[in-house]
Amino acid sequence: MFDLVLLVIAVASGGAGDAARLETAEAPPAAAVAEAPVAPRAETDEARPFSSEAPPPSAEADPAPPRELPYVAEQQVPSGKFTTAVEVKPILNATRSNWIAVREFNGQDLVYVTHLWSWRCGLVAIHIGINGAQPEPWPLPACNEDSPAPNAMPADELPYRAFALNSVEEMTVELIYDDLSIDRATFNRTGALIP
Repeated sequence: MFDLVLLVIAVASGGAGDAARLETAEAPPAAAVAEAPVAPRAETDEARPFSSEAPPPSAEADPAPPRELPYVAEQQVPSGKFTTAVEVKPILNATRSNWIAVREFNGQDLVYVTHLWSWRCGLVAIHIGINGAQPEPWPLPACNEDSPAPNAMPADELPYRAFALNSVEEMTVELIYDDLSIDRATFNRTGALIP
């Protein structure tokens, strides 16, 4: 609990960006990286934003019309374990600039979603579009609600996808919370690039 208080204080003071980006700085094993093609999605529907608050400089909020979702809204009862939208939405909104990161590694662009996976228990899906393509679903590990740390990162899954070096210029991220509200932002390579 004390660590969470420190995280909230760091976010409020503007220092969480570096901390969240550091968790993705560890080099992935070269054998685990499979190059994913950069291709547009066939589906053309878009999403509506959750919030009208101004995004940080590295991200632009994207307005879009409402649509039907293939998910069922979950009851919003705060558990104290950050497993509902009502608990994680304020954190993800405050840390919008950390939703996604790009890293040049081993001759590839790696697009990380580590921060989103760290708060995944309040989400039903994340969709990401690369270079103007419509956002498509990206894997979201299951929430371990029976665990003392339901949002803990799974040891057997990697929170990134690999693309050709210097091919990722823009990323549109769409979060679908478990109350079925949607938040969406677009990031440029410069704002999301990590060492």
